[in-house]
Amino acid sequence: MTDTLTPYALQTEQRHEPLGLGEPRPRLSWRLASDRHGAAQSAYRITAADRAADLDDPARLLWDSGRRESGDGVLVPWDGPVLRSATRYHWRVELWDETGAAAGTGESWFETGLLHREDWTAVWIGRDPHAQPAFDPPTDHDRPLGEPPLNLRREFALTREPVRGRLYATAHGVYEASLNGVRVGDVELAPGWTEYHHRLQYQTYDVTSLLRTGENALGAVVADGWWSGFVGFDERRAARHYGEHPGFFAQLVVDFADGSRQVVATDSAWAERPGAVRFADLLLGEHVDASVVDGPGRPVTVLGTEPGPLVAEPDAPIRVTREVAPISVVEREPGRCIVDFGQNLVGRVRLTVRDAPAGRRIVLRHAEILDDGELYVTNLRRATATDSYVCGGEPVEVFEPRFTVHGFRYLEVTGYAVSADDVVARVLHNDTPWTGSFACSDPLVDRLQANISWGQRGNFVAVPTDCPQRDERLGWLGDAQIFAPTASRNADVSAFLARWLADVVDGQDADGAFGDVAPRIAMPREAAPAWGDAGVIVPWHLYRTYGDRRVLERCFAAMVAWVGHIHRHNPDLRWRHRTGNSYGDWLQIDVTTPRDVLSTAYFARSAQIVAEAAEVLGRTGVAAEHRALHADIRAAFIESYVDEDGAVEGGTQTAYLLALAFGLVPDGLVRAAVDHLAADVEKRGNRLTTGFVGVALLCPVLADHGRDDLAYALLQQEEFPSWGYSIRHGATTIWERWDGWTEHGGFQSAAMNSFNHYSLGSVGDWLYGRVAGIDQTASSVAYSELRLRPLPGGTLTWARAEQETARGRVACGWALDGDRITVTADVPPGATAVLEVPTTDPASIASEHGTRTGTTLRLTSGHHVVTATSPKELP
Repeated sequence: MTDTLTPYALQTEQRHEPLGLGEPRPRLSWRLASDRHGAAQSAYRITAADRAADLDDPARLLWDSGRRESGDGVLVPWDGPVLRSATRYHWRVELWDETGAAAGTGESWFETGLLHREDWTAVWIGRDPHAQPAFDPPTDHDRPLGEPPLNLRREFALTREPVRGRLYATAHGVYEASLNGVRVGDVELAPGWTEYHHRLQYQTYDVTSLLRTGENALGAVVADGWWSGFVGFDERRAARHYGEHPGFFAQLVVDFADGSRQVVATDSAWAERPGAVRFADLLLGEHVDASVVDGPGRPVTVLGTEPGPLVAEPDAPIRVTREVAPISVVEREPGRCIVDFGQNLVGRVRLTVRDAPAGRRIVLRHAEILDDGELYVTNLRRATATDSYVCGGEPVEVFEPRFTVHGFRYLEVTGYAVSADDVVARVLHNDTPWTGSFACSDPLVDRLQANISWGQRGNFVAVPTDCPQRDERLGWLGDAQIFAPTASRNADVSAFLARWLADVVDGQDADGAFGDVAPRIAMPREAAPAWGDAGVIVPWHLYRTYGDRRVLERCFAAMVAWVGHIHRHNPDLRWRHRTGNSYGDWLQIDVTTPRDVLSTAYFARSAQIVAEAAEVLGRTGVAAEHRALHADIRAAFIESYVDEDGAVEGGTQTAYLLALAFGLVPDGLVRAAVDHLAADVEKRGNRLTTGFVGVALLCPVLADHGRDDLAYALLQQEEFPSWGYSIRHGATTIWERWDGWTEHGGFQSAAMNSFNHYSLGSVGDWLYGRVAGIDQTASSVAYSELRLRPLPGGTLTWARAEQETARGRVACGWALDGDRITVTADVPPGATAVLEVPTTDPASIASEHGTRTGTTLRLTSGHHVVTATSPKELP
């Protein structure tokens, strides 16, 4: 980095160089970097052209924004010409700094997909659902598994050399395409899972390098996936939520140097052939028979001529993001061993088989945890998570399932004497860019952060799931809203959550009730407090965190409808569940928080957020209406649930946390309510009782009300129940329940006991925001004004976090050295910061930059080092 103000991480629609963009008016963004204190953007200019070289030729520009006086580079709308389908646009941003001098430039590109119905000539193809199977169905120990996936092929010829090739593809099911025997792209489980009745994503692939003059062959394998496979915990075969059979829809567009074009689309000329993949299901597993010969097939059936609700994939797809090698292989008996990868993860394994005879059957079973040295699988319920492979007799064969995904740390291999060199775990999740890191002096807290991160990876697969291993894997709204602040610290989840919110909105019923899961499948229940409120809370969070006003606009009517739904059914302003359902403080431990208290608190919070969102969007009438509603709900809450001594009905930690965090305690009783909360924590030996809803608020509320000693005591607690207890007993992800396994009780009920479930890991937001100190002020959007509040405590001697925000890199940390504390902070160009120095001696503060008021420093951009008298002695 240099003193020059430089744009970096250029994005279009919150993605880096997206291929196949479907947004007709995309937004352009860039972050800022400079070593110079006080650096800021004062103006920008965007230019766009068909070719990168044309950006230097004013006569060839498609769009020139001219110089625009603005310090913002967050989601700037495209104001150029109407975008054409299947076209690459190159764009450049030029900057001027705070002095008005020309600064750095950056370049990027995006390419549009097929934007109009008339662009598509493909039809839906598949197996004739009324015909007899063309190939013998697979069996597994004589248990029928259904028909094999589609194995499709289309041969075509190119008479001259192509200069450009694009494949646009989607499926009813999940697919993998190939061209001339080479896999196309690196996307897994495409097209992902959306509310297929409203949106079916297609992917765009650059296949130019795979094409050749002469004969070519385009192929695809299509398995049931979410379309017609097992989904959720329904006993019925997939409950057939979307369709009975898989199908494929694709269009290969080949361009030549003379401007001509050849299109190869799915049609009746395609054929289905036998394939090695004999069965594949996301929950049950995959069976591959390498001895199957790819012989002649039969014509496909045209299933439909209308594309349906196709949309270009708007966020990062699922990919293999890393590999994990085993830490041990233990033979349990001849021909059967247990492999330990040392980390609970989500994905699949790649097994290399050497010198196995043809017909040898190898079985892989997966589990998160062991029981007396054997796989513990009863908690998987109906998800058998079993893959099998029949060898073809080659000297070296590689088996890696392609259309299933498992949550596991341990692998049982039967039928092959596997060594550690033969097997590797392949980690799958939506490839959201990882943007944050946290570290401190306590290895237990570092392990907690790692567990939170692995839980996020494992449960951000197509949708933000509750768990990745058992027969559920649904997009629970409550889990997502609780964890969203932590998720956005670790990774850029802006596009991922915005895309999922479309399913949330589409799942809303005519009365305004959101479903409990999205896509709304397998779950008839709806309108649960803290779950349904995700439809209000998550859009607001994306606006505050990323500056995404568009997602707020698109969700706003649904947000208003949700609050209206609650109000109509609870006219006395106390949410008493006359309709819908409630999960309460799900999986709280040893206590029961009154559901009316929890529900009414969330009613107040959602009304407040709708009022704030309405202000942002200029809906002044709606804002005033909901401000008044919020005030009335608050008054009703206080009257019904808050006593004159500050006690909140129920007396649980979560009851106090909700009342305090949501501003539902009279100012004069706040101290008393905090004391009640603290007394409950202390009488339990600094142990928590909070479930999913309360846990995210526990440490923040205590710390913000002067009881950071208790917040740290809970953070570093190692006795049951606590985060540390699970870590002490080998957890490498966040457990669903505090008592998933205990020394005194063993395993909890297998009916609901996931060992990878991120909700209780929502404390991660506090690790970044208070332990290290990265936060933003109440009026800030997209970290335009930072509130840096490092908070030494517990036995920690240092802590530090970094976070790539929409404006640039932010870092904050602290270290104790004797009676001095050193705070370091990095503020991106254009942002300002309020640093609350953790000291009780304002006169001891030393800093080369900033304006001090008491123990507060106001900072501009740059790297800052501040020292002061320590607020505490070293432990």
